[in-house]
Amino acid sequence: MRLLVTGATGLLGRELLLCAGKQAIDVVPAYHSQALPGGVQLDVRRRDQVRDVIRSVRPDGIIHTAYRQDDWATTAHGAVNVALAADTARLVFVSTDVVFGPRKTAYHEHEAPCPITPYGAAKAAAETAVHAIAPDAVIARTSLIVGSDGRSVEEQRVRRLAAGEPGAFYTGNIRCPIYVTDLASALLELVRSDVNGITHVAGPEALSRLELGRLIAIRDGLNPEALPSIPGEPSEIQLDSRRTQAVLRTRLRAASEFLAA
Repeated sequence: MRLLVTGATGLLGRELLLCAGKQAIDVVPAYHSQALPGGVQLDVRRRDQVRDVIRSVRPDGIIHTAYRQDDWATTAHGAVNVALAADTARLVFVSTDVVFGPRKTAYHEHEAPCPITPYGAAKAAAETAVHAIAPDAVIARTSLIVGSDGRSVEEQRVRRLAAGEPGAFYTGNIRCPIYVTDLASALLELVRSDVNGITHVAGPEALSRLELGRLIAIRDGLNPEALPSIPGEPSEIQLDSRRTQAVLRTRLRAASEFLAA
């Protein structure tokens, strides 16, 4: 399989390149500004460039991870441009749990988006467009992505707050964190599968941002009790990933497991 990965310089993109290499997949990384060896420069906001790059690479599959939380054009229009140009390539579009708003019970794949943030709205719009353009595509919703090398947002925040920088973790912000390696492995499975439509690819354990931060601190040899916290506005968004897990060989591990490993 020849695979094109957009957003290849990001946390998830780099992990996809690493995992694909281990599986002897011919992968072409697409980057925006930070060049990668063997990669192609791509601005997903430019429909003509997206079309030309995909025609040149001629991938069998595309995993589209590129986004910017503060830029509708990159997040929403970019996904549309990739879907329009994908042609016969198998497309996996990485979405997010914040296409939903807070509630106490977990969301299932069939439930309609109800975003309350601009980023969530951009991803929800992208989901709708991708499904309309490429009904056979996979829309993979995920949650907080955590790494092991200090590059993820959550890891960096733990280090800053443990060092005494201003800020705090919200005890009422609850999500389903996933290990970046598990997510990358699952996406590589999905791009080679016959699954289509919406999937949920998140961890099986719901944790507050404070609980997650403390687990990271313990793993990194920091004092978990030194992390400041405040209740904040209650914001609980959980994804039920059991249906997707049932078709995957990759086991989506709980944060308390992968951070202790």
